[in-house]
Amino acid sequence: MPQLQMRGAVPPRGGFLKKYLSLLLFLVLVLGGGLLIGYATLPGAWYASLVKPPFNPPNWVFGPVWSLLYVLIAVAGWRTWLREPSGAAMKIWGVQLILNFLWSPTFFGAKMMGPALVVIVLLLASIVSFIASVWNRDRISGWLFAPYAAWVAFATMLNASLLWLN
Repeated sequence: MPQLQMRGAVPPRGGFLKKYLSLLLFLVLVLGGGLLIGYATLPGAWYASLVKPPFNPPNWVFGPVWSLLYVLIAVAGWRTWLREPSGAAMKIWGVQLILNFLWSPTFFGAKMMGPALVVIVLLLASIVSFIASVWNRDRISGWLFAPYAAWVAFATMLNASLLWLN
């Protein structure tokens, strides 16, 4: 007789050690990758010279916000992987991570605000798509992406404003 799964519950995959080792790997991939890309593409003098909109946060805000968001992204990805490692939601999660990791090198590294705006709009669309794809099966993962969606929506507005002003 099939077991009913509660919404938000993650089915077990392997043993306890394997399960939590995989969480550690997701954290290393997402948080480690994000931090490495962030350090490799620090804003620098070019960004400092840009005319900024009045809602531009101070530079010190970005590091802590992204660190927290990367933890949430990793946990949502891990939960999705535990449920369906090769499913559509996991593929969307992978796409959003690639787009996330592509934005800083495009904006700060290549100093290409227009293409960066395209990347971040696609990123926002993939985040919303991920939330929609997991919502009925794992609301927790959907909610873990909610602050990420809000921040990327804000960052999209900031990217567009910087492009407009400069």
